[in-house]
Amino acid sequence: MPALPPEFAAAADRTACRAAIRVGSKSFYAAGRLLPGEVREAAYGLYAFCRLSDDLVDEAADPADRRDAVARLADRVGRAYAGRPADTHADRAFAEVVGTYAIPEALPRALIEGFAWDAEGRRYADLDALHAYAARVAGSVGAMMALIMGARGPAALARACDLGAAMQLTNIARDVGEDARMGRLYLPLDWMVEAGLDPDAFLADPRPSPALAGIVARLLAEADRLYARADAGIAALPPPCRPAIRAASLIYAEIGHIVAAQGHDSVTARARVGSGRKLALILRATRKSFDSTDPTAPALPAAAFLIAAVTSQPLGVARERSALRPWWDVGGRVVHVLDLIERMREREAFGRSAPS
Repeated sequence: MPALPPEFAAAADRTACRAAIRVGSKSFYAAGRLLPGEVREAAYGLYAFCRLSDDLVDEAADPADRRDAVARLADRVGRAYAGRPADTHADRAFAEVVGTYAIPEALPRALIEGFAWDAEGRRYADLDALHAYAARVAGSVGAMMALIMGARGPAALARACDLGAAMQLTNIARDVGEDARMGRLYLPLDWMVEAGLDPDAFLADPRPSPALAGIVARLLAEADRLYARADAGIAALPPPCRPAIRAASLIYAEIGHIVAAQGHDSVTARARVGSGRKLALILRATRKSFDSTDPTAPALPAAAFLIAAVTSQPLGVARERSALRPWWDVGGRVVHVLDLIERMREREAFGRSAPS
């Protein structure tokens, strides 16, 4: 079969990435619809690659397969930065995004390192160690999103890393039971010992308890602290981007509120934000005035290396390394019509199965 013309191939990449996010990350998809068009499409491309990467590691059958998946992901990152992405929609999209927005290779490499920690079943001795993990698997994504939106200053990047870390801590608090049943434990070990919980015994038989509820509450309090810090940084973003990021923050924070309302039991229950509540939070995000917290507060020490990677790289380096056309910059009336048709289909599907 002959290759598709470039404009059709780019449209197919864009559509596939958007569809992957709609299915795989409903909260981000809902908030992302508020982003300006070019930023939204680039963000979906970035998240599609990150989601693909996460799924490849999670779905591996055993530790050896997980290590192999991480090695293959590391190779794919290298190929993307060399301008020779793997032949998938997500890889091509990712290569265009990192080239166009001068995203240092150290950022996706940090994400892959976090996946490697997952593959080896690493546990975290204390909150600082957990922050190091969160900086890699979520702070790196927050920093890349900030670059896509045009925010490259250290203060803005620090707040983007705060938001990513807050979301990751929320995910950990929500998924304690699910993770334990998969043999994974992300709670700080010193907190568990202080609460009288044996980590190995809990993994062998994960059950809710007042002691565990206290740990989950403590983790959510740390997430809330980071959400508050991140809120101040949203004002540093271009005005058209602020409602979407604020909406994402509110929706993720709401997950924590639901966990709290369930007695901090995230072993027998899973917190979900209903579509009606998401809509209310999105509307709130469009009207929200931003927090007065000092936006220049120091970055989390665990995230400092991400910020240094950006500030030490000249803005034009990544652009020079990619001669490919921006993947969302697709001309032609035919492609425009195809995209409109696909969006209409998405709206119909979105209406039939609203995100939970």
